Amino acid sequence: MRVSRHHLPAKRATAIALPRDGRSQGVALPLVLLLAMLLAAAIARATTDTAADSVSAADATDWLQFRGGGNQTASRAQSLELPLDVAWTATVPEGIESTAAIDATTVYVGGLDAHLYAFDRSTGKERWKYKTEDEIKSSPLVADGMVYIGDEYGYLHAVDAVTGEQRWRFEAESSITGAPNIDGDTLLFGAYDNYIYALNRKDGSLLWKIETDGYVHGTPAIAGGKAYSSGCDGVLRAIDLEDGSVSQEVTFGGYVSSSPAAIGDRVYFGSMDDAVLAIDTAKGEVAWKYRPERTFPFASSPAIADGLMIIGGRDKQVHALRTADGSLAWTHGRRARIDSSPVITGKHAFTADRTGAVFALDVATGKELWSFDTGAGFAASPAVAGNLLVIGNADGTLFAFRSKPNP
Repeated sequence: MRVSRHHLPAKRATAIALPRDGRSQGVALPLVLLLAMLLAAAIARATTDTAADSVSAADATDWLQFRGGGNQTASRAQSLELPLDVAWTATVPEGIESTAAIDATTVYVGGLDAHLYAFDRSTGKERWKYKTEDEIKSSPLVADGMVYIGDEYGYLHAVDAVTGEQRWRFEAESSITGAPNIDGDTLLFGAYDNYIYALNRKDGSLLWKIETDGYVHGTPAIAGGKAYSSGCDGVLRAIDLEDGSVSQEVTFGGYVSSSPAAIGDRVYFGSMDDAVLAIDTAKGEVAWKYRPERTFPFASSPAIADGLMIIGGRDKQVHALRTADGSLAWTHGRRARIDSSPVITGKHAFTADRTGAVFALDVATGKELWSFDTGAGFAASPAVAGNLLVIGNADGTLFAFRSKPNP
């Protein structure tokens, strides 16, 4: 029986692990072979962590997942130069809350009309659309020719990036609103059935799942061989990606609808309890908590670069905080709340508000440098690839803005 997203029982966090393909049970390996396997795994893990925690110059031409990378810092070293002009628009019936993914040729985005769309990156022409079971608020992840995305019915879909054909789908017991994340061949996502799931991305088979005490709305961050999830039960969990064991739980109170960002031994996120927090994972405690004078929730996820976190608030402010101690660097006021999650590109930060404005701020000062009124509000966040910024609004218009090349 499908569990209603509004009537889920509170339960203790537990892990259910399944054997991975090809792993024999109860067979002793020669010592030399065992050491060789451990060394290979360590090298592979180091490579994966480096890829998840940083974006190379080549990768900066793509935006393959929500927040741009596994650690979810949503930052790029190279600035997207201003001003931006509208390169093209596309229409998605019933609106957009999904944040786009961008590869070399295509822009992918989910629609509230229960379709995943693929548009030509250069022209905005529709390449294909794929029907899901329910509306899509999740954001797509693109990896090795596949697009992965959740829907509000509770399916995680794997779709061929070129043809739009289904390869497999996995059914959770309630809505999948957050985006999937990836580590090697492991897909990770949370659902409104209180579980965090790990799947084999090749065939959708279940590797393990963790039961929490509340909905899992956001996307888990990945760093250092662990996943970090801050859900609606007021607990940050550190989860071993290999077997799903929970190595740490830090209680912070309140509930979280945003997605965390992980750097080093710190995890950062905003909460619906009117605060922004940093968790010290080395000590297993709250490092600092920022609460503004006007207490409103934070549904936006943070962008982080060079010791500065930028996050939107429902107090109609963009807040810039120093990651070392949570002290306020600056604020920037708008006419409506900001649920969209910022992206930092060099010296510029981009986000959008509920009036329908997409805008750029100076990272150092918070001064507005550019703005464009789309006429409808935003729940989605910007995706930035090369000289392109893509974002969809509540009316269902997907905007692609292009930076003019330097003369």
